[in-house]
Amino acid sequence: MRSRTRFPWEFILALLIGLGLGLTYAWFITPVEYVNAQPSQLRSDFKDEYRGVIAAAYAANRNLDRARARLSLLADPDPVQALSAQAQQMLAAGISFNQVSQVAQLAADIQSGAMSPTIISTSQIVEETVPTSQTEVQGTTLPTFGESTSTQSSGSVIDAVTITPRPTTTPTFTPGPAFALVAQEPKCEPNKSRGLLQITVMDARKRQVPGVEIIVTWNGGEDRFFTGFKPEMGNGYADFQMTVSTAYNVRVVEGGTQVPNVTAPPCSNPNGSAYTGDLLLTFQQP
Repeated sequence: MRSRTRFPWEFILALLIGLGLGLTYAWFITPVEYVNAQPSQLRSDFKDEYRGVIAAAYAANRNLDRARARLSLLADPDPVQALSAQAQQMLAAGISFNQVSQVAQLAADIQSGAMSPTIISTSQIVEETVPTSQTEVQGTTLPTFGESTSTQSSGSVIDAVTITPRPTTTPTFTPGPAFALVAQEPKCEPNKSRGLLQITVMDARKRQVPGVEIIVTWNGGEDRFFTGFKPEMGNGYADFQMTVSTAYNVRVVEGGTQVPNVTAPPCSNPNGSAYTGDLLLTFQQP
């Protein structure tokens, strides 16, 4: 007579109990604790906060070398692109214009390799954990990696850290040469044209500059955006969707010169049918 093999239920049950006890011990009793982790190991949202803090500190102390050193700890393949993409996400999320400007300005200065003469407002209180050695932010001293620091707001200290004000003030920088319109070119491409206002901003060496604010106004409306949000088109590129028969005024904030009565150009196919083309405006520093 053939004997039937009994299924090892006891072994399976013991295995499941052992697995459950092991997970309970690892997850709840002695979970893994990360100590002194590098910024490059942070989650993506924490990296965004880190870049925002660096941009705020740079807006206050204008120390580009310090900002580069801090950003290098994130090990981004392209820090300029990372900053530009974050500025675009911040705009879409409705983050304050002051914070977006700080991130975009840092991207522009790293791209150009020099500190921009334009000063961004830093009226908001900066609360940060600084991952490098000491630096100065609006008269305060920020401690070394891992220590928390805060500034005073309405007479109350946010963190229990003593902050010693310095007698020196933030220096004032002289504005540099303004961006001027150097070319206005209609672009008629039947399969691509759609009434798009395309803008390219370059420095005196004809290098495209990211993080430059553009203001477009029209009767009853206004829009603000920055160059560098579409790096595949160029670091100094930005665009805006125009409406047919609407006249726009375009101004580069750092230059201040306004280009009036900008409209989508009319184009026509070889067969005579009309369509709306694109318009390319090129701004450059002298």
